Amino acid sequence: MSFSFFSENMSTELTGLFVEKPTENITAVAGMDLVIIAKVDSTTLTRKPTMKWLKGKWLDLVSKAGKHMQFKETYDRNTKIYTYEMKIIKAKVGDAGAYRCEVTAKDKCDSSSFEISVEGEDAGEDDGDLDFSALLKATKNAHPSEYEKIAFEYGITDLRGMLKRLKKMKVVEPKHCEAFLKRLESCYSVEKGKKIVLRCEVVDPDVPVKWLKNGQEIKPSAKYIMEANGNVRTLTINKTSLADDAAYECVVGEDKCFTEIFVKEPPVTITKLMDDYHVVVGERVEFEVEVSEEGAHVMWSDIELVKDKDSTKYRFKKDGRKHTLIIQEATLDDIGMYHAWTNGGHTKGELEVEEKQLEVLQDIADLTVRATDQALFKCEVSDDKVTGKWFKDGVEVLPTERIKMTHIGRFHRLLIDNVIPEDAGDYTFIPDGYALSISAKLNFLEIKVDYVPRQDPPKIHLDTTGNMVSQNTIIVVAGNKLRLDVEITGEPAPTVVWSKGDQPISATEGRMRVEARKDLSCFVIEGAEREDEGNYTICVNNPAGEDKAMLFVKIVDVPDPPENVRCTSVGEDCASIIWDPPVFDGGAPLKGKGYILKKKGSSRWTKLNFDHNRRTNCTASDLIMGNEYMFRVYSENLCGLSEEAGVSKNTAVIAKTDLEHKRSPYKEKDTSCMPKFTQPLVDRSIVAGYSTTISCSVKGYPKPKIVWMKNKMIIGQDPKFLMRNNQGVLTLNIRKPGTFDGGKYSCMAVNDLGTDEVECNECVHTVKGESNKM
Repeated sequence: MSFSFFSENMSTELTGLFVEKPTENITAVAGMDLVIIAKVDSTTLTRKPTMKWLKGKWLDLVSKAGKHMQFKETYDRNTKIYTYEMKIIKAKVGDAGAYRCEVTAKDKCDSSSFEISVEGEDAGEDDGDLDFSALLKATKNAHPSEYEKIAFEYGITDLRGMLKRLKKMKVVEPKHCEAFLKRLESCYSVEKGKKIVLRCEVVDPDVPVKWLKNGQEIKPSAKYIMEANGNVRTLTINKTSLADDAAYECVVGEDKCFTEIFVKEPPVTITKLMDDYHVVVGERVEFEVEVSEEGAHVMWSDIELVKDKDSTKYRFKKDGRKHTLIIQEATLDDIGMYHAWTNGGHTKGELEVEEKQLEVLQDIADLTVRATDQALFKCEVSDDKVTGKWFKDGVEVLPTERIKMTHIGRFHRLLIDNVIPEDAGDYTFIPDGYALSISAKLNFLEIKVDYVPRQDPPKIHLDTTGNMVSQNTIIVVAGNKLRLDVEITGEPAPTVVWSKGDQPISATEGRMRVEARKDLSCFVIEGAEREDEGNYTICVNNPAGEDKAMLFVKIVDVPDPPENVRCTSVGEDCASIIWDPPVFDGGAPLKGKGYILKKKGSSRWTKLNFDHNRRTNCTASDLIMGNEYMFRVYSENLCGLSEEAGVSKNTAVIAKTDLEHKRSPYKEKDTSCMPKFTQPLVDRSIVAGYSTTISCSVKGYPKPKIVWMKNKMIIGQDPKFLMRNNQGVLTLNIRKPGTFDGGKYSCMAVNDLGTDEVECNECVHTVKGESNKM
């Protein structure tokens, strides 16, 4: 027995997302930086891809990010290409091994594997002699196929990568060490969260030592405690995490000793065991387990059945603590026992796969027909997806103008028109993918002469169960579409004639038409109108007889407005209104909803206190004295309100009582006056180059015309000056004045009653430096 193991990261369909992959074999120089690049094309992706850098099978290198290992991601908007970089700072021997970069995007996945080897003068020294004594004891009596599973239980997730490193190690004779009496162990193993102590002995009890992690010096802290006790030197690491899985050195002068720490994750147990599956060929299989922690590693295996672990047939899904192995379409080769392993548990489930069974529901019947007649062979099988072929005397039948083959649902038919003597023989239908010995062999058919065709009288199957159909009467709201599908049976196929009254309806296109379907006759009216109301007849006949059915199509519409709306009497705060029913009620009774009334006593119409009135009269109350009211009435049936309203022919005037107020005549006041400046212009000294504003205010009616002047010359549309008049406040803005803008400014106001004028002097001064500015 042997096992094949799968990575759970292959949970989606493998596609070619990479446009650039890392080289399969990469050689790094110890102490030098190394950059690995991968590029992904996101043109066809619906969301941003996710990149993972892995060492071995399971170790996600993001947890190792820091000074020694860095990751970078960039995006080019023009090419829609993502560039991913993994940079190893000052590569060392511990970085050698098998790596993989894996990109996923929704239901797509792509991965690339590559190998990194580290060369250099110190490469041999840093490898060390790894001691896996506990692991070797556990594998002593085990089958080689179980080594990787056992290593997984010991927290070693990349056994193959470690074995490759061991294979590359040079066997050297131990040499005399002048600085160390006892070197560090070749490797240490510790559970995540526990503490570990690295211990060595030096020759000189007073000599200082340095501790390095991945080539970087470790500084004392609460996590790293360094102690010296005589010749013994110790490094204690508290609360270890996955980031502490690294290479460590103790350095004395030019001498050093090397070790590695492997951090094991705590055991992950299986909280929900795998169930057995029993399926038929082609069905989907989902083996599901649930583990005690999210993000835990799960390995899957079956018994020598999966030849290619990269096949897209198998998918692996991870959702929180749930892990699923999916077989898209089961085959007989998939039968067997499937296993799921964690470092703290194991479960298994058996898969049984049966061949599909095809049941023949209707055999092919023998036929006896005359020349020029029609022969129809048909059979029914239990699976509507099954296809197949027809054979005559062992030779496949091919379609022609006279011979037609159809497959509708579970039915397979062979139709032969204008039968000739050469058509006689044995006919067989063989389903694809099924042997005749598995209840799929159809009876042979023999075509003979002297066949009397079967005749059935025609029959109209009229469906009267719909809500709008009652005693062969169909009610259609005007403007809506009427579609009536009537099932027709009979042998041979009967002819169908629709008519309105005595006029046949033959159109197959247009607003009113007849459509032919298999075993159905469809009568359609698009946008029904009042003129479409009437009796319709469907008549079917064939040589065996005739059948006829009559329908009455009733078109209903909104009613006309009420007639002769009028006000008959008026009270102190009320009025009585009456009207006549509408001439056309829409084809449907008003059904007690009768009428809606509205009153108008101002600029807008207001609804009366009630929504509906069943009678043809009403009394409007709560009317206001002194107002004159008009009324309008709408009709309503099941189709809605009448498009227009009936408006009252007379009005209701609510008269006022007794009180009458006499107003004194209004005498209009004359406000005309000649222009008068209420605020004069003021003399000013301004600085050249700085904009300034002079202002005054004026009153007068009619509104006076304003004229601004400089040195008695009218200022026109010069862009240097901006003139404004805001409710009689007059302003003149002078933009960046120069020495030549000085002088006498005046403002004149003129209307039909007279003129007024004010003036001022503006002196422009130049300060030091301003002449250059201008």
